Amino acid sequence: MRVISGRFKGVALASPKTGTRPTTDRTKEAIFSHLDSWGVLDDARVLDLFAGTGALGIEALSRGAKELVAVESSRPAAALISATLNELKRNRSWQSDMRARVVVRKAEQYVAAGASQAFDVIFIDPPYAFTTEACNQLLADLVAGGMAGDRTVIMLERSVRSDDPAAPAGWAISEQRNYGETAVFYIELDIPESDVSESDMSE
Repeated sequence: MRVISGRFKGVALASPKTGTRPTTDRTKEAIFSHLDSWGVLDDARVLDLFAGTGALGIEALSRGAKELVAVESSRPAAALISATLNELKRNRSWQSDMRARVVVRKAEQYVAAGASQAFDVIFIDPPYAFTTEACNQLLADLVAGGMAGDRTVIMLERSVRSDDPAAPAGWAISEQRNYGETAVFYIELDIPESDVSESDMSE
């Protein structure tokens, strides 16, 4: 696996022999085409939960993000992400204001601790065995703990055979795309259309 595009294009991503389910290049390219078109990656703070190989978070760094927190509970997998990030920090394209770190912790525990500043983009790519109820709780905790704010875009990967997730109160699934066995959900703050009074309407 390699970084697909951006300043670190072509950099190899080390992958554990077992225990992870890396996002396919086809799905990853589709996800980032969406995010690029929305303009949410430039200078973004990114949270990558269930990071695995770190492919999603590192791709975001390559395409303009400035900060990455990769959360992975497997120590061997986390060590490989750290090794990749250390390689990137020696790359000529690494900028002095970029930040990246790996947190060895269960995603649920990390999210439950909350944060003082929201992330701009949050990737959630849990094992397919992770239940829909657990996904819903994780989404709710992201919002309640301040990790997801008004401008945050959450990307959740699930199996197409899983039940659809439920967005937290005040949030909505803005789009869903299926790629083979993978369902990708984009979740954003639900901003209702403003009521337009008759006085504001042109006759």
